[in-house]
Amino acid sequence: MAKQMVYGINDRPPLLITLLSGAQHVLTLFGSTTLVPLIFGPAMGMDALQIASLISCVYFGMGVATLIQTSKRLGSGLPIVQGSSFSFIPSVMTVIALYKIQGPETVMQYLAGGLIVGGIILSIIGYSRIVGIIRKVITPVVIGPVIMAIGFSLAGTAVQGNAANYWPASLAVVILIFLFSLVLKNKYINIFAILLSIVIVYCVCLWLSLNGTFSPGHPAYISLETVNTASWWRIDSVESLKTLIFPWGTPKFDLMPITALLAGFFACMIESIGDYHSVSYASGVSDPDSETISRGIGAEGLCCALSGVFGSVGTTSYTENIGLIGLTGVASRIVVRTGAVILILMSFIGKLSALIATMPSPIIGGAYIALFGTIGAMGIQVLMRADMGSQRNILIVGFAFLMAMGLPGWVEANQNIFMSPEYSQLMQTIGGMVWAVLKTPMAVAGLCAAICDSLIPGTDEERGIKA
Repeated sequence: MAKQMVYGINDRPPLLITLLSGAQHVLTLFGSTTLVPLIFGPAMGMDALQIASLISCVYFGMGVATLIQTSKRLGSGLPIVQGSSFSFIPSVMTVIALYKIQGPETVMQYLAGGLIVGGIILSIIGYSRIVGIIRKVITPVVIGPVIMAIGFSLAGTAVQGNAANYWPASLAVVILIFLFSLVLKNKYINIFAILLSIVIVYCVCLWLSLNGTFSPGHPAYISLETVNTASWWRIDSVESLKTLIFPWGTPKFDLMPITALLAGFFACMIESIGDYHSVSYASGVSDPDSETISRGIGAEGLCCALSGVFGSVGTTSYTENIGLIGLTGVASRIVVRTGAVILILMSFIGKLSALIATMPSPIIGGAYIALFGTIGAMGIQVLMRADMGSQRNILIVGFAFLMAMGLPGWVEANQNIFMSPEYSQLMQTIGGMVWAVLKTPMAVAGLCAAICDSLIPGTDEERGIKA
């Protein structure tokens, strides 16, 4: 049963409770929202100050996105927070691999172009109510492998790319996350398990760096030099307000990054439809109707397009904050909007972003191990809605997931097959688009599962479709 509501969706709590509850939403999303730019920044070769700028852009974009999504006219009107999406990570890594040699600014320009185009497409799907038709072919048999592919395909990023740089720090983060989230039975410690784990290990690494145990060059060494040189305020004049729009330069539009990012939009749409039902239940209101879901998906597309304008990353609804509503009984829309305003204000504090950008990769890797594994396991949880005792479903899910893990590596190594110099310009363009899709694990999982689930006969009960 959902927790008894203390403040409903339309209630206005006292000012102090509104501010504190809004801040708690920010703290709950803080870890996950910050981790996404901490993945992308180093991957595309950003220095500490550039990563700090990216973090500021992300906070600003997510705050604006939450205000739009909680609007009853533009969005779902539900008290649902928007944060940086893990679903876009495989797609963005594809774009980074394509353009990294041209520098991080260029990569961000192509990402902006992809987010703007993809966001507009998702907005059309949502606001035109086409999403209702798409929902009919998106069953748990399809959703499960897609989510599993998102989480488990990032194992290399978590382990080889970060955690293995210094295992003691990484494992310390993992152990603390297990301790704070599963062993200690305190709801506030449970809510902030990831944030607490990262902060504790960060403070230990900082102390070891300051006393000389960790020297420059050590994977867990922390230097506060960039924090000292960073300005207090990101926006310190009227003229600097212009940097809020296209801070990385004019967007670049190319079919390959746009196609790659569309896989991320597809996964986000699937996640968000489920989240709208979850937040409605947690808030003590009836299930969202098709109009609410359509506005919500339309708003997510609009928010992603604006994220491209603001130099941010793809956005989606946050399940962690839905859980917070269930724990506290505070579902007030104004509380969530207050949290969004706090997030926007945080985006203007330059030293805060610079401090976060000093996070050593082993600490990030420890958080990735817990988070990415959890995301993958959530896909297994979704499959429980279908009949996994059915040989039909076992074959479909096994085939889709295996292809998602195996095909992208082969596709990446054989790019010339898709874009041979002998092909015409049109065929190279089409081949590049196909290459970008098949190089993305969640796109492969979704395509394989959707085609098989649609063509192979099966009952509604087998497919996990409610009567």
